[in-house]
Amino acid sequence: MNAHEIDYHIYGEEMQYVEIELDQNEGVIAEAGSFMMMHEGIKMETIFGDGSTQNEGFLDSIFGAGKRLLTGESLFMTAFYNTLNEKRSVSFASPYPGKILAVDLKQFGGKVICQKDAFLCAAKGVSVGIEFSKRLGRGLFGGEGFIMQKLEGDGMAFVHAGGTLATKVLKPGEKLRVDTGCIVGFTKDVDYDIEFIGGIKNTVFGGEGLFFATLTGPGTVYVQSLPFSRLAGRILSALPKGNNKKGEGSVLGGLGDLLSGDNRF
Repeated sequence: MNAHEIDYHIYGEEMQYVEIELDQNEGVIAEAGSFMMMHEGIKMETIFGDGSTQNEGFLDSIFGAGKRLLTGESLFMTAFYNTLNEKRSVSFASPYPGKILAVDLKQFGGKVICQKDAFLCAAKGVSVGIEFSKRLGRGLFGGEGFIMQKLEGDGMAFVHAGGTLATKVLKPGEKLRVDTGCIVGFTKDVDYDIEFIGGIKNTVFGGEGLFFATLTGPGTVYVQSLPFSRLAGRILSALPKGNNKKGEGSVLGGLGDLLSGDNRF
């Protein structure tokens, strides 16, 4: 299947959004909740799965939608079509601070693998499926479980990364060790496995978890500096528990607040 050819522009620095320009009858698919704004003439339609198998029968559509349940996503996605005989645009926003990455699947052999919540939107015709881990260690300790998302086709897809995005191009046999939660995605030829950190002090006191993700080239790897799980964990740890308030910037805690003048009740 040939995906629709779309034009796009990414705006912003830390809270980005992507504006996609559609010719007549061109379309784009997106995750629920990512929509930001659209011009008059754009038709919105809720579809099963990614819509890439809608013309192949009802059972194929059900199967495509069912695969999304395995990744923790909704059965439905939203498709946006331009119904006018002139260019119209629709925009999608980042869910939290970070970067939007535009991926031309044609340049990567028609397939890119990404973490389950990284996908933002794509040209109509791109397939959003599941990638099962074939290794027990990777599935149990990889931070993403046994299942990741795979984006297939020959069109443009857009994924979101938290914080700053790093792009690493690996040579054949070259290895990159990454925190398991910091992986955004990688191309289909990259070998992904899990490596035990090792060492008693590292294991007990290191604070970095027990495992690295090991990615071996050839291929391209995308890494985020601020996974949402890390951001959420820091926010939760900073929330006051009962009547206890965590003192920021001082080892003295509440006493430090009093000395610094922060004595509000």
